[in-house]
Amino acid sequence: MNDHPVACSLDARYLKERLAWIAGLNAKSLKSSRRDGRTIILDYDHGAIDDVCKMVAGERECCPFLQFEIKVERDAVRLSILAPQEGAEAADALFEAFATRAPAEVKPCGCVRECGA
Repeated sequence: MNDHPVACSLDARYLKERLAWIAGLNAKSLKSSRRDGRTIILDYDHGAIDDVCKMVAGERECCPFLQFEIKVERDAVRLSILAPQEGAEAADALFEAFATRAPAEVKPCGCVRECGA
């Protein structure tokens, strides 16, 4: 079991900036994305390795409940992100920002999707 709450520690302003940065990286370098249950697999161009590592380092700080694995494959830099079992129901919302090429909308409460706030 993961000891971290399933919540991003960034406030709305920094979350918006992070989501825009990730969307920019994706627009420039994301080759493909796919889901497998609680895991999203993202394939990036080889030239994006430094940015992928930078993204993972930042995400480990603000979202320590997620597990990240980077592999350099023959044809891509593969990033796998695993959501915890207790976050399985929120995996769609959690992964939305990682697979899009356009910045996700941040709600006033800091949520990426509608959350009733």
